[in-house]
Parts: sequence; C-alpha cells; structure tokens
Amino acid sequence: MSTNRASILFRCDASPDTGYESFFQCFTLAAALQRRRRGTHFFSLLNPPSLAQQIHRANNDWQASADPVAAPGDLLATLREIYRLNAGAVIVAARNVPSDYLAALRETGVLVVAIDTVSAYDQPASLVINPLLAPDRSMYRGARPDCEFLIGRRYTLVRPMFRRARTLRTQEPMQPFRGIVALGDDDPLGHSLERCEQLLASSRVGKVDVMVRPIHPQLPSLRALAEQSGGRLEVAVEPSEITSRLSRAHFAITSGDGWSVEMACVGIPQLIITQQPDHVLNAQRLEEIGAASYLGDAASVSAGVLRNAVNGLLSDSIERGCMMRSGRKHIDARGPDRLVNGIEIMMQQSRQKVVLPTAA
Repeated sequence: MSTNRASILFRCDASPDTGYESFFQCFTLAAALQRRRRGTHFFSLLNPPSLAQQIHRANNDWQASADPVAAPGDLLATLREIYRLNAGAVIVAARNVPSDYLAALRETGVLVVAIDTVSAYDQPASLVINPLLAPDRSMYRGARPDCEFLIGRRYTLVRPMFRRARTLRTQEPMQPFRGIVALGDDDPLGHSLERCEQLLASSRVGKVDVMVRPIHPQLPSLRALAEQSGGRLEVAVEPSEITSRLSRAHFAITSGDGWSVEMACVGIPQLIITQQPDHVLNAQRLEEIGAASYLGDAASVSAGVLRNAVNGLLSDSIERGCMMRSGRKHIDARGPDRLVNGIEIMMQQSRQKVVLPTAA
C-alpha cells in the first residue's frame, strides 16, 4: 500500500456498558473512507460478538481488544495496533477519554482524531470531529493550538440509506398518517416498545414503523406487538427496510441523537424525547433551526403529552411543511464526504514515522 493510502485505525467499543452510538458513528465514517480506497481497521471490544460479522461484511478488518478504550493495558495494545498497521490515523470514539491517552497516541506521530460529541475533556488530539449539530466550537476547551475542528451542520454524519431516502422524499406522502419510532443506536431506557404502544393507541395514526438495531433487546417484543397490531405496526431492522419506510412517513419520534439529524436530512418532521443528557443540546439545536419540536426528557413526556403533541403536529400541515423544508435545507447529506476530505488533508500534513514506545 502506498504511503498516501495509509490505513485508518478505529479505536472504539460497543457493548451495553459503553453504548453503541460511538461505534456506529465510526462504522459510517469507515464506509466513507473506503470510498477513497482507505483500508479501515477496527480495534474494539464487542458485546455481542456478532457485531464482528457486521464489521467484516462491510469490508473492514477487526481485531478484538481485551480492554475498553483507555483502560489499564489498552494504551500499549492500541500503540501496537498502530505500529502493526503502519496506520496513517487513529480515530478514537468513546466517552471520558483521558487527555493523557490521546497525548500518548499523538507522540507516535500518527494523526489522532477524536470523535467528541460532548466536549467533556481537554483535547490534545490533532483533529476533533462532532457529527451532531451541538455543542459548537465555543464549548470545546484545552485544545492544542494546531488542533483542527470539524463540527457543525456541514459535518453531520448521514448514512447512505438516509441519503437515498432524501432523493425519494420531495414532498409529504399521502395519508393515512404514518409515524416512525426511532430512538437511536442505544435506546438506554428501552422506550421503543412503550412509545409504539402509545402511537398505536392514537386513532389519528394509521401505521407505525419502529426502527431498531438487530441487537436491540426489545426486538422480540416489538415483533410480537407487530403481529398483534393487525398490520398497523411494522419493524424495520435492515437498511433496505428502513429506506423504504422513510419516504412514506409523516412524522418521527426520535431521541436527539444522530438518527434525529438523519431524519432532518430526509425532511421528516420530528418530536424529540431525549433519553441521555448528551443529546439535549442537539435536540435543542434541531428545534432552533425549525426541523423538530423538542418535548423534553423521557421522564417528563407522558403518554398524554405525546398524544397531544402528535395530534397537534398532524393537525398542522403548515408546521409539518416548515419542518420538512428546514431539515433538508440545513442538513445536506454531504457531511461524510467533508469529514473524509478533512482527514485526508490532515494526514498529508502529518505524515511521520510511527514509533512504538517500549513498555515500562
């Protein structure tokens, strides 16, 4: 492999303890890098282990990590992976990554990229990526003078299936009203089943599509509910299933994460109910640009509050049209390409020999 086609190492984990959002953000970015003929390698602790099959099916390499990101023993193991691959960049995606961990990676000469959606720690990385709409640059602290930032609406991550659906959805579909429940990669409170039941109880909602990952613990219960719904509820897991339903939806219930940004890109009006504090700023920003209505955190949004919000949205075609146009205007689906361009430029500027430090 030529020096300008150096491989990319992703250091991220996926488990119920660490969550899955960071892992799937890396997964989307890896697909965009592959279009530039970059080799993509994952060094990850996976639970369930079946996620490794998904990594391989997408033409990524994977090595199992014995420890979570930045745990004792992980630094040296990650450095060895960088050296083994002669990687051009290492992309670290995890919450609460110690600054000294990123600094140690940077000392090897490799381009260190941090995916940081919460601005929770000092940044000794070379490049910081936030694939959500918020927080903005002013909330990041402690960055090195030469650290670059790719954040804001131009750098949002949008998966190919949403990009395809964007071209199909140019106007609101015909009634009966159809809603989506898509509470993201994690759904930590397990609210997908409950919100589906609440939408099915509404006489104004004709059909409901619930979109979850294959690893969602409620998937069997959701499928059982779909069988009992008389055809009103459908479960979408695979990309092809999701794409076909996006173009037919009148609104979506989301949780303020990356899925919310992608729904805005397609032009689907949203009611956002956050489950994690990390997503509140993103939800508020989507409301500010007019692409969604933020109802609050999950504990404060009862069945009655949701019912009133849904009825209000379905009764106001002008509001739905404004949300649709605003989302499509602000999120153009080209974020992955811009992120790859930024990484490529930074890699060219920091091509240095990677040096593996000796163990203490």
